[in-house]
Amino acid sequence: MTLSLTSIIKKLLVLFLIFTGLYFAKDLLMPLCIGGILATLFLPLCKWMESKKITRNISIFFCLLTFLSIIFILIAVLGLKISELLTDLAFIKQKAIESGTHLQKYIFNHLNISIDEQFEILKNEQPSYSYILQTIFGSVAYCFTTFILVMAYFVFLLLYRDHIKTFLLKITPAAQKSEIKNILYSAAHISYQYLIGLSKMIGLLWIMYGIAFSIIGIKNAIFFAILCGMLEIIPYIGNITGTVLTVIFAAINGAHPLMLAGIVLSYGIIQLVQTWFFEPLIMGPQVKINPLFTIIALVMGELLWEIPGLVLAIPLTALLKIVCDHIPSLKPYGFLIGTIKPVVHPKII
Repeated sequence: MTLSLTSIIKKLLVLFLIFTGLYFAKDLLMPLCIGGILATLFLPLCKWMESKKITRNISIFFCLLTFLSIIFILIAVLGLKISELLTDLAFIKQKAIESGTHLQKYIFNHLNISIDEQFEILKNEQPSYSYILQTIFGSVAYCFTTFILVMAYFVFLLLYRDHIKTFLLKITPAAQKSEIKNILYSAAHISYQYLIGLSKMIGLLWIMYGIAFSIIGIKNAIFFAILCGMLEIIPYIGNITGTVLTVIFAAINGAHPLMLAGIVLSYGIIQLVQTWFFEPLIMGPQVKINPLFTIIALVMGELLWEIPGLVLAIPLTALLKIVCDHIPSLKPYGFLIGTIKPVVHPKII
């Protein structure tokens, strides 16, 4: 009993140290993880180009150019749709002012706080313009620096992938070299499968949400369809957030309650189609994580690395599951993270 308790305490201490290291090494590990995932996504294309006698440097440059082109196209499309959305800014502002006025009257009638007192409270709570500008400038600088780091890791991980693989094999005991090769192959293969499957899923969601929102008659339907599809990178939370934002903007634009109900109904139907048809067909069982650990991974990712942690939580958990599935002592943990297989009961004659 004492040994068992000591072993549990040691494991909990190691787990605590790992999460502490992940938290304090965020600025190093977060761009590295994003760059590694992107490198995994473009690895098959890079290998294919190298098989056609194209040098590795040119292959990597083409992969980088392809990725930047995709980012540019997405930003251009979203920017165009946002500019269309901003054409209704005056109307949205008027509706927001009306809603604020109703809220002020409600607070005065039910909480007996005068409008002047409400303005005074808001004035005291409102940050200064210099603080807002400083925060915006700091956020933009941080995002730009992180993006440059991600691109650097993306390029150099593709460039030195053989060197890194050789290093891992050198530090692995001879008896376990074949196992580490299997882990590296499975991690690269299944990560690629997950990312490609996720891209296909986002594309299908764009189509389904676009058709549904257009039939319902939502203004800027394509923009909200793209938004709901893109947020699929954050399971469960993303689609709900996109739907809530769609409902809020539709309500501000004076949508009928039946239209709002149609948005919610569309979300429910699309989620059923996605969960029961597209996910098993596209994503495959190898990268499936059960809903309990999906939520745990998302919460831990947000606690450790904030919004980027939400995006990275599921791919990193899928990689963790791959490692656990290939190491005998860790297989129970891979089983715990994975989905539950249906139990087939024998027929009773």
